[in-house]
Parts: sequence; C-alpha cells; structure tokens
Amino acid sequence: MNFNLLLENLTNPALLFFVLGIIAVYLKSDLEIPPNSSKFISLYLLFSIGFKGGQELSHETFTIEIAWSMLFGIGISAIIPLYTFFILKRKLNVFDAGAIAAAYGSVSAVTFVTAVSYLESQQLTLHGHMVAIMALMESPAIIIGLVLISIFKKEDKTTNIKIPAVIKHSLTNGSVLLILGSLVIGLCANAKQAEGIKPFTNDLFKGFLAIFLLDMGITSGRKLKSFFSNGWFPFAFAICVPLLNGCAFAALSSIITSDITNRFIFAVLAASASYIAVPAAMKITVPKANPGLFLPMALAVTFPINITIGMPLYFLIVQNVG
Repeated sequence: MNFNLLLENLTNPALLFFVLGIIAVYLKSDLEIPPNSSKFISLYLLFSIGFKGGQELSHETFTIEIAWSMLFGIGISAIIPLYTFFILKRKLNVFDAGAIAAAYGSVSAVTFVTAVSYLESQQLTLHGHMVAIMALMESPAIIIGLVLISIFKKEDKTTNIKIPAVIKHSLTNGSVLLILGSLVIGLCANAKQAEGIKPFTNDLFKGFLAIFLLDMGITSGRKLKSFFSNGWFPFAFAICVPLLNGCAFAALSSIITSDITNRFIFAVLAASASYIAVPAAMKITVPKANPGLFLPMALAVTFPINITIGMPLYFLIVQNVG
C-alpha cells in the first residue's frame, strides 16, 4: 500500500511538471513562463487555498475542541519556523533560512491529500474542520518567516528595528493579506455564492498548480547548484526535521484531542513542507531567497520521506501514545 501511494504521488502531473522544468533548464531549452503570468498564478493559488479553507470552516459545527484544534494548528505553524530558523541560520544566509523555516512551518496540500488517502486505507474518515485548519496553518509560518528575515537581515546593531512595525508590515504583506482575506471571505460566503466561483477556485486549481510548479522547476533548475553546494546539511535537515516534528506533534496532539484521525493529520501537517503557498509568497516578497534550495528540499526530499516512512510512523504513535 505504501508503495502504491508513493508511485501514485511520484506520477502526479504537478510533480512531473516540476521535474520537466528542471529538465528544460539542463537541456538549455528556451521554455519560460512570462513573469507577469507567473505572479498572477502565485496570487491565484494563495486565493484559492484561502477561500476553500474558509468554505470548509463554514460547514463545521463549532465546538470547544475545534477552537482548541485551530489554536493548536496555528501554534504548530508558528513554533516550527521559530526554532528551525536558528538551526538554518548557522549554515545559510538570512533570506534562505527564513524562506526554508517558513516552508517547513507551513503545510503541503498534496501531503495532506496523501494523508487522507492513508486514513481511507485504514477505514478511517477525515473530519472536515481539519481542511480549514490546514488553510489556517499556511500564513502564520509566512508571517514568522518574514518577521525573522526583517529582524536579522541587517546585522547593524545601531539599527532600531521596531517589532510591532515589522509584524504590521508582515500582516499587511500582499501574499499574507490575500490568503487570510480569502479565508474570511470563504467563511462568509454561503454555499450558493461559493458555487458561482467554484469552477475558478476548484476546477482550475490543479492546472494552475502544474504551471506554477513548471515555473518553479525552471527557477530551481537554474539555481540547483546552490542546493548541492551546501553539502550534506540541506539533505539532513529535509529528512530529520520533518520526522522529528511529525513524531513530536503526534504525541503532543493528545493534549488537544483523543481522535486518532485528527492527531494523525496534525502530525502530517507538522511534518510537511509547503511548496505552493510559501514559494508563491517568497517569490513575490523575498526574491533574494533561493528557490533552488527550499523547493528541492520540500518537494524532492521531505515529500517522499513523509509518504514512505513518516505516515506509518506517525500513525503508530497516535495509536499507542496518549
């Protein structure tokens, strides 16, 4: 079953378009996504993820456990980039450290979908509010990453950086504002209103994702040398940190909920790394961050590790711990 899941996800068109972008660079092809089109697709993906998350949240009956679960998810997304940034900054520049920390604090929608498939193979069903929690976990890590980059990008000790101003700037950043605003709009819209734009928010998503990852593949291919130039560190980080996060939060989630499916999803979300929302945000806001580093880490290393090793491990923990 794990082999089938791995094969299914490794043959996912979106992932293969990412590989195609890298191949195009090494073949010295003139294949390129126009910059304006690339920026539009980035904004579209952020909008779609936020809106769909708000819609899922609007369908749930709100309970105290859901409230605590939402706070727990946001907490995960905020804590992970805080500690990983300082690990990363020992080996990498501030911009790359902040982008990678944000990516690993945020979540992967494709890994989430794979986790749902894993639950179904165990005859278990996902609770709808976890989709909304996944959407809520996209932006805190981006905010934390931008705040950390803003604070540490200048080593001049005489510079007076006002933290409230930095946080305000991060919250009003276009990418963050779009995903949060879309979440609120999705929450406010009724089913009939949402149905009117469903072809745009749902049906076109996978196509735009494929083109976005093609663009990211081209960008990564051009800068892939920097991934290998950092030696063993990116590989070790992309393997060890997600497994550590997944196992830790699989155990800690027992404080919030006793439901095995919710705990498993929390573990998977904590272990996953974003290669949609964070790259889209960083492409617009932190162009100095190298996508040839954080994209291969998230997509080529962490993603398959979570599918093959992580998920069975996290599921074993939620069954036996707590």
